[in-house]
Parts: sequence; C-alpha cells; structure tokens
Amino acid sequence: MTATATLLILGADGDLTKRLLLPGLGTLLAAHDLDLEVIGSGLQDRTDAQWRELVSEAFGEVPAPRRARLVDTARYVRADATDADDLSHLIAECAAVPVIYFALPPSVTARVCAELERIPTPDGMRLALEKPFGTDLESARRLNELLTRIVPERQIYRIDHFLGRATVLNILGTRFANRLIEPIWNRDVIERVEIVYDETLALEGRAGYYDHAGALVDMIQSHLLAVLALIAMEPVDRVDEVVLRDAIATVLRATAVWEDDPVASSRRARYSAGEIDGRALPAYADEEGVDPDLGTETLAQVVVGVDTDRWRGVPFLLRSGKALGRGRKIARAVVRAAAPIEGLEGRPHSDWIELDLRSGEVQIGLTMNGGGDPFALEQTTLIAQQVPGALLPYGEVLKGILGDDPTLSVRGDVAEECWRIIEPVLAAWREGRVPLDEYPAGSDGPADW
Repeated sequence: MTATATLLILGADGDLTKRLLLPGLGTLLAAHDLDLEVIGSGLQDRTDAQWRELVSEAFGEVPAPRRARLVDTARYVRADATDADDLSHLIAECAAVPVIYFALPPSVTARVCAELERIPTPDGMRLALEKPFGTDLESARRLNELLTRIVPERQIYRIDHFLGRATVLNILGTRFANRLIEPIWNRDVIERVEIVYDETLALEGRAGYYDHAGALVDMIQSHLLAVLALIAMEPVDRVDEVVLRDAIATVLRATAVWEDDPVASSRRARYSAGEIDGRALPAYADEEGVDPDLGTETLAQVVVGVDTDRWRGVPFLLRSGKALGRGRKIARAVVRAAAPIEGLEGRPHSDWIELDLRSGEVQIGLTMNGGGDPFALEQTTLIAQQVPGALLPYGEVLKGILGDDPTLSVRGDVAEECWRIIEPVLAAWREGRVPLDEYPAGSDGPADW
C-alpha cells in the first residue's frame, strides 16, 4: 500500500462520493493504516468543517486515533476542474503526489483531462475514472489516447466496481482452485451460460445519467462483459495486473454478437406503470427527467458468442433490467443433459452451476437418485456459502489504486473491446430494427421473452 498519498476527489459534492466512494474508503482505512490526505472538490460551496463531517461519518469503523488524524487533514476546495487555473491550484493543494478520482460524468471527465494535458503535473500522478469510458468506440479511443498523453497506461485506473466485489472474484477461485469444475468448463459439457442482473429498483432519481445510457450501456457494456470475461477466460497460473488483464482482453477480442445478427440476438424493453412491494411506480416514460422520445430501454438482453476452442458454439446470454418483480444477480452455466439410462425412471435433468453475484453463494443443481424411489431421478441443489469480504467493492478498488496495483482496473484495450462488442446492437436499436417492448413494473419482464 502507498505510504503517503493525496486522494483528490473531483465531483465530491455528488451522490457517488457520499454513497459509495467514501464508505468504501472507510472500510479500506479500517483494515489498513494509510497516511492519506483526502481532498474533495466540486462546484458547490462547502466548508472544510462540512467536508470533514461527511468524511468522519463515512470513516466510522476506523479506529478513533487514526480517524481523527485522517479527518483533521481532510479539506474541501471549491473549484471548476474544467478550468486550467483552478485545476493547477487543486494539484498544488495536494501535499503528496495526487491520485485524482473523477467522480464526474464522462463528458466532464474528458474536458478535465483535456485541461490536465495542458498544465504541468507531478510525476507518478494516477488517474481514476468511472465508467462509461467514452460514449462509443470512437470516443473511447480518443479518450484513451488523451489519457496516455497525460500519464502512462499503468497509472490509469478505469473503475468497474464489479471487479472489486469479492463475490465476483470468487469466480476465479471456483474455476481454477479445484479439479472438480475446470475439467468440465468447456463447450463439450456446458450448453449455455446466462449472466443476469435484474433489479427491483427503478430509476431512483438517476434520469440525468440513465436516460442517455439505458440498461445496455449502464450494465451489459461494462459490468456483465467483465463477468463474462472471468467466466470464459483460459486458466491462469497467477493473478496479477499483466496475466489477468491479458486473459480478459483475449476473451473479449474473441467475443461478438451471436451469429453476427444484432437484431435476432438482442431484445429491449422499458417498464410501464406497476407496483413493487406495495409501492406504486409510474411508467418509465413518465418518470421525472425522462425524455420519452429517446426510447431508452430499462431491460436489455443480448446473446453473444466467444470464438475460442473452449467456447465456440456456446451462447452467452447477458441480461439486465430495472423495476422487475424479483432481483436476480447470477452467473449460471447450464450443463448438457446426460443420455437416458435404462432402468432409471425420468430423463436426466440439465444440471447447472450458479454463482450469486451478490452473496458469492455457489449452487450446483445435480441430478441423482431420488429420496423415495432409488430408481427415480430427481435434481438436488448443493449450496456453498461464502463469508462476505471485509471491504466494500469501492474499498477493494481503492486498495488497488492507492496500492499502485492496477490488477482490478479496466485496461484501455479492454474498454474499447467492450464498446466494439455492443456497437452493432446499439446501431440496430437506433435504427428501430429491434422493437421497444414494454413490461409492467413488478413483473418478470415482457410476457413473450
């Protein structure tokens, strides 16, 4: 871990900082004694005392003496980071080489980076950016070129907090640390893979961002493709910034829309009025801040293929949606059914292996002899529970950033591959070639999906 650092948070007056970034940092600091200065900056007027109160609340689990030291050095500087003079002043305020965290919309981040290129910056400065990285493939390439003119690629941390979840990283251990699963993890045994992130939450006041992104960009383009990469990658002999990220990049370079048909391989829908847990929800198009004419989807589904010897011919279904009747956050591999066995009643089921992306729980659906009649087949579910990680996802992410370890950050070429994979789908949707279906809030989605 870095002995001394300044974390400079741009956009510190936003919801991300209060709800996720500072609490995640608090779990990290509770576990590790870091000499850290936390400077917040934004356009709102805020006193140092107000900022320190917010920091102190987020650091509640940090031992008192350390918390007092961290809070005493915390400061807030009102500034417009898109202004070169203000940006220079912010960097000068940092007691140590800054780690600049962009808790900003992508368009603002790009403008700040353009100013960073124009001003003197200290050696060793690190940049941490929230997704999405660009708004399409071309803008992602331009952003990457700009970033690498400011600092080397190794000092750029593109944040996907999914990769900071112990539950998601459990995929690596489940696959590679035993001899039960890896030998069957291929197209000869696995029939299909489903990666689903369905939420009961609706828009929840995020129209400013979500209405211009939608479920495809918000979840599938980044998070679910990252999960796919961990599921489909080849075995590795170590997990570090080179080997793991090379393996992820190799998978995504081989990934494309199923049968190169974005129309047949994708579906989209948005929720109409409904009810979830007794709470009435308006139709998405009637939510505050939404422009109905944009046709933004709240449920997206895409089938892709991974053209490698291991996975060729196996469909990977990626799905994510909001305002659904039940939350399902899973990665499931469905096993090809075994041949019938004469003398045993019932056809063997399709067995499956499932990882819960929230709890890390692993379930295996296993066909075996029944409990009553030993000649009748039934399916039993085996469950392995995981102890929750000590750090929140943003704590894991910040541990890498402050520890100068980019293993869990998204490399530039990976960010571009994610855009390449979904661009045909985005184009088909913009051209109206895939209908925008509807589903009542609180349902499982469109009835015919």
